Amino acid sequence: MTKLAIPVLVAALAAVTVPVLAQSPADSNRDAFYCEERKLGSWFYCNSEEAKRKAREKAQAPAPETAVPATARMAAITAQLDELKARAVLEPTSENIVAYIRFQREQLDRASTFADVWGRAIWQNSDLDYTLERPVSTLAKQTWLEDRKAQREGSMAALTERYGVFYFYSSSCSACRTFSPVMRALSDNYGLEVLAVSMDGGPNEAFPNYVVDSGQYQRMGLQGGAVPALVLFDTQTKQPIPIGYGVMAADEVMQRIYSLTQIEPGSDY
Repeated sequence: MTKLAIPVLVAALAAVTVPVLAQSPADSNRDAFYCEERKLGSWFYCNSEEAKRKAREKAQAPAPETAVPATARMAAITAQLDELKARAVLEPTSENIVAYIRFQREQLDRASTFADVWGRAIWQNSDLDYTLERPVSTLAKQTWLEDRKAQREGSMAALTERYGVFYFYSSSCSACRTFSPVMRALSDNYGLEVLAVSMDGGPNEAFPNYVVDSGQYQRMGLQGGAVPALVLFDTQTKQPIPIGYGVMAADEVMQRIYSLTQIEPGSDY
């Protein structure tokens, strides 16, 4: 290379400017083309610009709202309803009453929606449907009652082998005179041993082989002297099981005996 060419090259190099700090619109277009559209490689320049853009978006994004507990929202609704009601009562202007009615209607609509979704959820989840255990519709309830009656009557024969009934009455008690034939029929139909105990020493037409109370009433766990009264007695455990007081239909007496001897508390509900 000649000495003349060296100064020419130096002058040419000095005339070249490298745009490092400044960027023209055309350069921005080229950056978008290479960094975003073409995505040619992973450049430090492209990545740094992307990071800056994301940082700006994050800084401009609104701060997330703090979740309000549902109990607090419910309490606020109740408080607002009470306030609108009190204002309508104390200052019964048309505006106050309309405001109270409108807000109350909103809550009624919300309650209706809740009840609707509640019903749908029960329909679709058999383990939540209590009516499968204790039907409420007329047809299903009748079927359930017939099944229960068959179970109850089927177990009565076995029950009479183990249990007997103390029937406490008074000869002067009109309710006892009504109830005595019921107990007589149960005894005859199912072979249930019934021992009639007179609280006042008077006779009983339905149970001529009565005995007079000599402390049995209290020993059976009964209180107050109320009659008629029934106590189921377990001949195996020698434990009394009070059935109840007052006049009862035959089905109710049988149901109580069945429940007290065959069903664990809470298992039928």
